[in-house]
Amino acid sequence: MIDPVTVITGATFAFNTLKQGIQVGKDLEDMGGALSKWAGSMADLDFVERQNQKPPWYKALGSGVEADAMQIFAARKKAESMRKELKTFISFTMGPSAWEELLKIEADIRIQKREHEHRQEEIKQAIIEWTLGGFLFSLIIGGLFIFVLLVTR
Repeated sequence: MIDPVTVITGATFAFNTLKQGIQVGKDLEDMGGALSKWAGSMADLDFVERQNQKPPWYKALGSGVEADAMQIFAARKKAESMRKELKTFISFTMGPSAWEELLKIEADIRIQKREHEHRQEEIKQAIIEWTLGGFLFSLIIGGLFIFVLLVTR
């Protein structure tokens, strides 16, 4: 599972790189790597938030869901602050059309991540859930079988 702290750390690094690039007069096209990293981190944060709303059954048994929710909340607030500052900074230095361009790039990256990376993560999660479920089922059936053997003797 993707860690919200790692996601926001990557987003912050990319955000600072974008700000520095804009300050020295680079175009958004010149900062493609940082822009892609920031937009990808925002997509990952959305994915982590969706995953935490429907946690796997084995994770819901522990107390990790609440801790993750707090981390996601803090990361979401930090992301909102970065987005607001970036919007102001880009709109002021490059014009509103540059902000619209950034939003389009971000939307494209979100779609790409949803179709590829996030789908792969969901498949891995399903494999883990089915494997654990099968193991527990086998363990319970085996235990019942042994219990029946011991009782019938």
